[in-house]
Amino acid sequence: MEADNQDAEPSATLMSAIVTEHFVLQSAAGTTVSEAIGRSSLYLSVLSSSLIALGFASQTPGLLLPFAAAALPTVFVLGVLTTARLVDTGVQNILYLSGITRIRGYYRELGPEAARYFPPWAAVEGGTEDALRSMAVKSGPLAGLFTAASMIAVINGVLAGVCLALLTYYVVTDHHLMSALAAGLATAAACLTVFYRYQHRRYLSIRR
Repeated sequence: MEADNQDAEPSATLMSAIVTEHFVLQSAAGTTVSEAIGRSSLYLSVLSSSLIALGFASQTPGLLLPFAAAALPTVFVLGVLTTARLVDTGVQNILYLSGITRIRGYYRELGPEAARYFPPWAAVEGGTEDALRSMAVKSGPLAGLFTAASMIAVINGVLAGVCLALLTYYVVTDHHLMSALAAGLATAAACLTVFYRYQHRRYLSIRR
């Protein structure tokens, strides 16, 4: 019996490896959050600087449209690249948190009292649902609305709509306001739809 109990107990080497992996996963998850904050801040800084420059350019006749044609599409491309990477960091974060929840599940089986200190976050332990619940997020179609990528995607979609509205107003329709508004709204809606479908598909790929 004593030998069986010793065999059932985890070795010191295994426990050290698990604790180290737990620490590594926590550090990696924190890194994804830091990267998301940095990329979001960079995009918003470039956008705000461009809008301020547009305000100065509008005071000079004939300078607004050329400057807007150069600056706004550049910021939009930066926004697309930023949102794509933010989706990647979000997926990485969920994977790291899933690993942490699996380790917590192992801790929960170490003894009779362990379950009290390492309760599961969701009914399905150690998976994506458990990882999301650890952040107080309920999985579902609307879960992606609250990510950093969604925040930047909304702003970038509005920017795309403004670009197309200006193009329609000044070039295509010769100052027809309603046509410009319709083109802007349709463009913004199309950009957001494409983004949400992409993000949803990326998050579905990591479900277990």
